[in-house]
Order: sequence, then structure tokens, then C-alpha cells
Amino acid sequence: MTKEPTRILVAGGGYVGLYTALRLQSRLRGELRRGAVEIVVVSPEPYMTYQPFLPEAAAGSISPRHVVVPLRRILPRCRFLGGELVSADPATRTVQIRTLAAEQADGVPEAVRYDHLVLAVGSVSRTLPVPGLAEHGIGFKTVEEAIGLRNHVLEQLDIAASTRDPQVRDAALTFVFVGGGYAGVEAVAELEDMARYASRYYPNVSAAEQKWILVEATNRILPEVGLRMGEYAVRELRGRNMDVRLSTRLDAYEDGVAVLSDGTRHPTRTLVWTAGVKPNPVLAACGVPLDERGRMRCTPQLRVTGVERVWAAGDAAAVPDLSVDDPAPDGKPALCAPNAQHAVRQARLLGDNIARVLRGHQPVSYRHRYAGSVASLGLHKGVARVYGRRLKGYPAWLMHRTYHLSRVPTVNRKARVLAEWTLAGLFKREIVSLGSMEHPRAEFEAAAGSDRTPGGP
Repeated sequence: MTKEPTRILVAGGGYVGLYTALRLQSRLRGELRRGAVEIVVVSPEPYMTYQPFLPEAAAGSISPRHVVVPLRRILPRCRFLGGELVSADPATRTVQIRTLAAEQADGVPEAVRYDHLVLAVGSVSRTLPVPGLAEHGIGFKTVEEAIGLRNHVLEQLDIAASTRDPQVRDAALTFVFVGGGYAGVEAVAELEDMARYASRYYPNVSAAEQKWILVEATNRILPEVGLRMGEYAVRELRGRNMDVRLSTRLDAYEDGVAVLSDGTRHPTRTLVWTAGVKPNPVLAACGVPLDERGRMRCTPQLRVTGVERVWAAGDAAAVPDLSVDDPAPDGKPALCAPNAQHAVRQARLLGDNIARVLRGHQPVSYRHRYAGSVASLGLHKGVARVYGRRLKGYPAWLMHRTYHLSRVPTVNRKARVLAEWTLAGLFKREIVSLGSMEHPRAEFEAAAGSDRTPGGP
């Protein structure tokens, strides 16, 4: 009787899923060749999105297809299964996967066994019960949302250019972004850069008419780069006539008006929500212990606490930070921050630890040295804190691009991104809105409808 291979099932195709699978196929090359090990990657999308490049994709500096990494190409020794994790049962070592084929048929999830499970389902946008947000807000977590937002912003310039109604123009040229973290700050900075440049091609729309509002509930933005660099970022954005409102919340979005907690009301057609993320809700159906934030409780070795053969890392994992000596004020151990730097490092160690366990060795604990943080504030502008050194302006922007170019997977993607940056420096920006891409059949349906005659089919 032929022995079945040891199956390592990686649920998720984001940072943790991709880098764990990459590490595993490198470390277990011999076992994979002999058929002793099988790596299965489950993801609803056949690609990983390199999220730090989303603001530049939205601004048109990078093509959307170069922001994503195809999983099948980069993981040739793994089996890719297109589908979504529905639940997991550690007792029977099985997971329920709703495959793409099942969605087209009866919708019944498929049971898949595993010997080791990596829960890398990541996070989703964290929303609040703000009236009107769910109906009208725009997220900024996927490449589809980034490109949709680019098209939307350019469409607002078209609307403003085609009317003399002051109320319509004011609403079209007001852009409200909620959230002062990396995503919110970089998105508003890059898109303001793009819209200001685009306005030169609209004779009756000036850059001065545009209102860009960044709303942050705390008293600072970009906390990862430190207080001084965060204050510099505020000054830089305000110096570009952007309205940065600290210690302010979005209370409602009603009748096309954003209502803020400071009592101001802003008619707008653009409300972008980037106020944080939360662990994927599917974890509640996976039989793993969760903390008060919904993250999986993990050991420093990246095992899920108390659950055999289940591993986790990244945004959805509460991993103890062994580099911090002092516990938190409530006496609990410090945890690693949910950011890409930790996710990539943890994923590589996770792959190493699974390989160690399969070979009869003990896994090692996750420890890290803080490298720093970088953020873009638009073309040729940025802030950074790298190994204790503070940078701002052009050097920080160059550091931002250099760092992320070194981190994006595959030489192929690095070369393509570098080529696009080079071409963008030699030629003018593209300012074409392709909003019709979101409804590609609209024109055909309209044409088909116009061809119908009374009594016809």
C-alpha cells in the first residue's frame, strides 16, 4: 500500500501564505521530488497583492498587473487550489474549502485533509457602524479597489469640468479619506499628486478648487515612523493645502455629505475608508483560540497555542514579541505589530519550522530586529525612520522605493516595476479614466436593449 504524502495545507495567498510556501518549496525540495511531501496553497485569488504599491498603482505610476504576483508561476512545486476557506476541524485534520467550481455548481464545500495547516487568511477592512459607510464608502486594500478609486477620482474631474453648478462641482472636487496610517496617508498623497497634475488638462478645473481631507481619530498620523516624522508629514500635507484633521472621527455619510465629529459637514462624492484592519472572521470557524481582537493565540515558535499541527503568522496571529523586555501596562506580554515587515519575516521562519519538525528537529522562536519604516507622501516626497536614522523629502522617498523594490517577490516583478518607474520619469503621467472597465458589458447591454422591438424576443 502506497503511503500518502505528508500534506502541508497553506490557507491564504497573501504575504504569509506566499512566503511560507516559497520557503517550504525551497527547504523541502528533496521531499517534494520524492513525493514524500505535498504543499497545497488555497486562495480565492490566483495572485498575491503587494499592498505597499497600491497607492502608486492608483496614481498611475505602476501598472496594476505589476502590483500582483501570480501564485502558480512563483510556486511551481506547490499545488494551487482556487477557493475560499470555510472552516477547519483540528480534531479530524480537515478543512472545508468552497472551490470556484463549487460556486458554479451546488456550492457545497469540499473537505480536504491536512497533516500541517498554515492559517494565513490575513485580515479584512475594519469598519465601524457609521451610517452610510457600508453603502457609499470605498476601501483601499485590493488592487481592484485601488484602480477603481483612480478611475473614480478622474471621473470626478470630468464631472466638475462638465457643469457650472457650484454644488455639483464642490461635491465632485471634495475627497475625504478616513484613516491616518500607511494606507490612508500614502493613498491621499499619491492621488492628490495625480489629480493636481491632471487638472492642467481641464481648463475650467484648477488644483486650488480641489479639497483633500484626511481624517484621523488619534492625535497623530503614521505612528510607525515616530512622532517627529509624523509631525513633519502633517506639515508637508498641509503645505500642499490638504486638510489634515486630527482627533476627529467620521460620524456619518448622509445625503452625499460627510459629517465629522468636529461639527463640520462636507458635501462629497468620494469617501475612502482606510481606518485599519481586523482578522479574517473565518477564524471563528477554525477551532483555534482567539484573543479579544479576534487574532489566533500563538507561541513564539508560530504554533497556534494548544492546537497540534496548526501554524499561523502575520496580521491574524497574536505572536509574542521577544525583542521587548517589558510587558504591556496590563501585564500581558507584548505582541508583534500587524505589519508587512513582521508578516514576511514570520512566514520565512514558519516555513523553516515546519521543515524542522518534519525532519525531527525542534522549531525555533521568532525574534526580530526592528529595521524601520518608510512612507511615501507623493512623487519625490516621503518620510522614513531606518535603523534609528530619520529621513524626509527626496531621500526618504528614494528609500521607500528602494526598500519596496527589494521586497517585492521575483526578479521578473522587480525588473518590470523598475522599468515602469524609469519610463514614468521620462514621460508624462497617464490621466485616462477607464471607469467602464468596472461594467464591461454595459455598452453591449445598452445596444442590445436598443435593438429590441415591441413584441420581439
